[in-house]
Amino acid sequence: MDKEKIIEKLRQDEHYYGDYGKQFLSNSDISTLLKNPRLLREDKPKSTAMVIGGYFHTAILEPDKLEQFKIIKTTTRNTKQYKEMSGGEICLLQHEVDKIELMREAIMDNTICRGLMEGFGTVEYETPGVAEIFGNNWKGKADIVNHDEQLVIDLKTTSDIDKFKWSASKFNYDSQAYIYRLLFGYDMLFMVIDKETLQIGLFDCSGDFYSSGMDKVRKATDAYELFYKTDDFDSKQYLITKTL
Repeated sequence: MDKEKIIEKLRQDEHYYGDYGKQFLSNSDISTLLKNPRLLREDKPKSTAMVIGGYFHTAILEPDKLEQFKIIKTTTRNTKQYKEMSGGEICLLQHEVDKIELMREAIMDNTICRGLMEGFGTVEYETPGVAEIFGNNWKGKADIVNHDEQLVIDLKTTSDIDKFKWSASKFNYDSQAYIYRLLFGYDMLFMVIDKETLQIGLFDCSGDFYSSGMDKVRKATDAYELFYKTDDFDSKQYLITKTL
């Protein structure tokens, strides 16, 4: 695997998210592999949360690309104006953009956060990485790689920052941390902002958190190899067994 050539190609979104990138597993596949591996290769439609999250990341990391997002000045997605202007796509509402701008300002006005994001010139944004993990090729795209601090920094929003420790496990941020540490060679730091209070938190990762992530990746790998690398496997015979 020629990592340099692969990474250079994956820098382009059309390759990272397109057919070329689908030859790699990623943390976004973990939930599907653990819950229902049959659905792995089905196209996943964009959700409203994904579009809002994309705007948040772009506003902070690549503000010059914000023009790709369509914003409609209406209060809900049920209005006639929205339906006519959206053309069937998921578009942002003005109040969602306004809230994201407040979050962006809160993060950029925080000296520690800004320092971590800007570093001393040796910081990369939206950087892809690849590695072989448990015999399969995995990819990931880091929000921020700070070479000065030797950290991979990921931006997250939350509805309750006091419960982020639990939501981090629920949304598989532990497996993300484990994968990204292998992809980029640095420890993971989550930079989190509460969508309601604008409280900011920095969450590093314990050994137990990485171990939990490794366990998920191992189980996801087992499911992937059973469903997609075992020649005589009949997925129709697959079932789960549990004791209540």
